[in-house]
Order: sequence, then structure tokens, then C-alpha cells
Amino acid sequence: MFKISYQKINITKAKKLSAAQKTSSEPKLLDKVKIDLRTKHYSKKTEEAYLKWIKEFIYFNNKKHPLELTKENIEKYLSELAVKRNVSASTQNQALSAILYLYRNVLKEEVGWLNDVIRAKRSARIPVVFTRDEIQKVFSYLEGTSKIICSLLYGSGLRLGEALRLRIKDISFDYNQITVRDAKGNKDRITTLAKSVFPELKNHLNNVFLIHKSDLKKGKGKTKLPNALALKYPNADRDFYWQYAFPADKYIKDKDSGLIYRYHIHESSIQRKIKEAIKQAGILKPASSHTFRHSFATHLLESGYDIRTIQELLGHNSVKTTMIYTHVINQGAGVISPLDR
Repeated sequence: MFKISYQKINITKAKKLSAAQKTSSEPKLLDKVKIDLRTKHYSKKTEEAYLKWIKEFIYFNNKKHPLELTKENIEKYLSELAVKRNVSASTQNQALSAILYLYRNVLKEEVGWLNDVIRAKRSARIPVVFTRDEIQKVFSYLEGTSKIICSLLYGSGLRLGEALRLRIKDISFDYNQITVRDAKGNKDRITTLAKSVFPELKNHLNNVFLIHKSDLKKGKGKTKLPNALALKYPNADRDFYWQYAFPADKYIKDKDSGLIYRYHIHESSIQRKIKEAIKQAGILKPASSHTFRHSFATHLLESGYDIRTIQELLGHNSVKTTMIYTHVINQGAGVISPLDR
């Protein structure tokens, strides 16, 4: 009975494999993954990460087609990441998510062993947080666009990618708020906009307007619109309010459409300036751009805001994720050290 069942599974797999390799006119496997991710409106960052892990997984298994592989091949690859490459649990889980996406969504391979692959358990770590004095010190070594962006990270609780992807239309000075589009989990949310950043941000956007005006005169000035909005609103890509709030100095060419446009500033350039500012401020913490977001949540808690409000501003799915910041402000609270007695 077992042999017949096993043989049927192998025949089904062989048919799928034969169909997958049948004609060269069909899109290649990675192209199929890309098309599927875009159809489901996954972010560009997720698309790049998934394609990278799937390609690595295939190369790790000597370029065998995934339909020829088993649960053991996946586990061996994940072990390679953890043991030899020493990646974090979250990175290992991202690689697994990419592989599972390939089997379930692209290859349509519904077999029980996919559910048995164990995900790595993430460590519950206390986030690194700046004190209010440290925030002021870091800001004293920042200037221009990088200072404005960091003001949004700390003042609005944005992730760096969210700040850089901001479009002009999503900044509301009248309502003191920012609308974050297609955030983590493919969700939109609204968060606060600090009034203290108004003067610098308005001046910056005025300069962006002049750059956009100059681009239009040169026959450029279009931007890449999300999803299929370019078809729905043919001229919207030239409108100022659709432009990135923090455009790059140079143009890039979109591989799919051939559009030459200004993308937003690259994350690495801001990360580099933040790292330099932290070093100049003499802060001895493993801090990064994300530390501003952690500090935003922690300082709001210290100011008496409730955890649910902070959860909404940060865009967390579960309040359990936001609760980590209570550990930051409660560490050692009310406990007198025996050395002080």
C-alpha cells in the first residue's frame, strides 16, 4: 500500500517537473516568482530578498529543480545558514519563507512535509534606546536632509524605509500627521508629525518642488507610481504631490518600463551619516537608524501614552510586540541596589 502511494507521488512530481521544463518559451522559474510577487503587490524589498534566497537555495542544491528536492534539502540549507554562515533567526526565517512561497504559490506544490519544516525561534531581546540627552547629542551632528529624515524616525516612529518612500501627498501639515503607505504587512497607517520639524521640512519640500520643476523643463519629472495607478491616472506621474519627499540626486532607469526618473535617497547614505553622528556624539551603544523608532515608542510610554495608542502609531499587528518597550522603562525600576544601602 505504501509503495503504491509513494509511486503515485513520484509520478505526480515527475509530471510537474516535466511540465515546468517543457518549453523554453515559458518564463524562467525566478521570473515566475517575480511575476507572482508583483501580482500579489509584495514590496520591492521583499521581492529582492525572496529572489535572492530562492536563487541561493537552488545553487546550494547544485542547480536542481526544486521539484526534485525534499524536506531534507531545505533543512540542510537552513542548517548551513545557521551553523556555517551564523545568520540570525529572523534571517533564517526569511529564507524559509521565500522557499515556502516558491513551493506553495509558484510551483503549487501542496505536500505535507512543507508544514513540518521548523522555523528558528527568535530571541526576545531588549531594544537599544537613546536617552533624551543622547537624542539631542546625535542631532547636533546631523544636518540638512539627513537631520530631517532622522527627525521623522524619532518624531513620528517611522522605519528608515518608510521615511524614504514618503510621497509629498502623504505629509499633512494641517493635520500634523503622516500617512505611511504599504508598510510592513502591506498596511497603511497614520502617525504624528512633530511641529518642530515643520520649518525645515517645508523648506526642504520647496527645494524639491524647484528640482521637480527643472526636471519637467528637461522633459523628465515623471515618477514611478505604485501598482497600476499609471494606467488609471495617465498624467499623475508628473504631478508634484506624487513625487518622493526625499528624491535622489541622480536619475535611474526602471528595468520594466524604461522610465527614467528620480528614485528616493538610498538607505545606505542615511545609515552612514547616522553612524558617523553616533560616533561623534560619543555614544557607546550598538545603535542604528531603527534606534530612533525604538526611542520614539519608549519616550511616549515614559510620557504616559497608553500602549494601544503607541501600537497604532508604530503599526504593530499585536500589542505583544509593542509591550517590549515596557521592559525598557521598567528595568530596575523601584529596586534599590544593595550597594546603595
